[in-house]
Amino acid sequence: VQLQASGGGLVQAGGSLRLSCAASGRTLSGFAMAWFRQAPGKERQFVAAINGRGSNRYHGDSVKARFTVFRANAKNTGYLQMNSLKPEDTAVYYCESGDRNTYYDFGYSGNYAYWGQGTLVTVSS
Repeated sequence: VQLQASGGGLVQAGGSLRLSCAASGRTLSGFAMAWFRQAPGKERQFVAAINGRGSNRYHGDSVKARFTVFRANAKNTGYLQMNSLKPEDTAVYYCESGDRNTYYDFGYSGNYAYWGQGTLVTVSS
């Protein structure tokens, strides 16, 4: 089972990017997904999560109203739409998947058993 995040790159402040998360060896449908990020020298940070059915979404305080998590179960893919990017959003972004539709605390990284290589997002000022 492997998850692969893609779509990162270099963008100017105020710009947008859409990250994708594809899974191989496992369906994502029905299982909660989350995005975390880690900037150099900083701790891993919760960004956003969505339940397995796609009916409930959760976003970290630092990205609310700018980022949107969504999923296309038919394509076995999750997404993170990032708008109004800021230099402080610069980080490696990881997608993770759990074994349940929902969790009490979607921001807890220990919920998610599957993850993979991240994708680097660099926002220039």
